[in-house]
Amino acid sequence: MTTARLLIIDDHETVREALEAQLGTTAGLEVIGCTGSWRAGLRETEKLKPDIVLLEIKRGDGPGFEALRCLTERCPCTSVIVLNSYPDANEQNEARRMGAARYLLKDIDTPQLVREIQACVRPNAMI
Repeated sequence: MTTARLLIIDDHETVREALEAQLGTTAGLEVIGCTGSWRAGLRETEKLKPDIVLLEIKRGDGPGFEALRCLTERCPCTSVIVLNSYPDANEQNEARRMGAARYLLKDIDTPQLVREIQACVRPNAMI
């Protein structure tokens, strides 16, 4: 199994730290970056070229869909998994339209999240 390189962009510090702790010790995953700012996350994605970006769509630092658009346009070899705290069918449809590989809720259990991440490593990424 190849190791999937992962970058986390979530402006909720507690969630970001929990994701980093959970996924950073998982075989087959390597957390290569973690930030609360989507602009910093975009710069890191362009520089580090992760396989996967976990992106919180509800952002305090700007529109989450703008972050998604920038990531999918400027980093086409990186799969973006959108994270959200609650289900929203309109947002899910918009995220898919904009190229998100997955739209997941934050209450997903760690083993399922790992499976979703591994399933999204390009070229098999799109929903």
